[in-house]
Amino acid sequence: MFKHSRAFAALAGVALLAACAKPGDANKSDAAATPSDLTTDAQKFGYAIGIDLGHSLGPVKDDVDIKALESGLEESAAGKTPRLDDKTRDEIKKTVSVKIQQKQMEEHKVKADKAKTDGDKFLADNGKKDGVKTTASGLQYEVVTEGKGDHPGKDDKVTVNYKGTLIDGTVFDSSYDRGEPVSFPLANVIPGWTEGLQLMTQGAKYKFYIPAALAYGERGAGVKIGPNETLIFEVELLSIEKPGAAPAATAPTAPATKPAKK
Repeated sequence: MFKHSRAFAALAGVALLAACAKPGDANKSDAAATPSDLTTDAQKFGYAIGIDLGHSLGPVKDDVDIKALESGLEESAAGKTPRLDDKTRDEIKKTVSVKIQQKQMEEHKVKADKAKTDGDKFLADNGKKDGVKTTASGLQYEVVTEGKGDHPGKDDKVTVNYKGTLIDGTVFDSSYDRGEPVSFPLANVIPGWTEGLQLMTQGAKYKFYIPAALAYGERGAGVKIGPNETLIFEVELLSIEKPGAAPAATAPTAPATKPAKK
């Protein structure tokens, strides 16, 4: 969720670009803003910060008048008395912040509702396919290759290779692409993984179709997994480590990133 302090810190930062501009720059056309205008360290530094902070303004750009922002900066730097007093400035910042948050909540709900509808339809159709089984929780799985030996328990640590996609085929994570398997306690991942991996034996490869309720729910995860997304994982169970047992000599080291609960 977009936070008030961050939003308006970004607004203040964008104004820094104007402070680094040369006199008369405001009257130049966009075409005049060529690299030749960025000759000093101060100009380049100001421009670089301006680009970064301009990107940060994305969520609030429609609620900000840049000319008014520049006026506020120029008048403050010149030591003029603000045309809006402290109380009025605080009030308008709070008002716009609430407006932005409400807009984001509405957009989030639209995405969440659509993802749930699409996910429910996908799972309903997918569950009818040969080879796809559905558990009581709603988790769907498909056996690609069976393994041998014991099943992991929820308190065990496992090492796996995996690829995760959205139902439209978008890949959002893959240990294959990183070239390194992942190790983690089975109790520390999303419910769909905790349940699904306990169905497997070492050496098995399964495909999981995980409803949002067993994945990241309405919150989503990061940039690529939106709210209420149904997820698809191809998972190979490489090894199982019982609590207190010494790690197997062939067990790979886990990378920094792993599919954990959000």
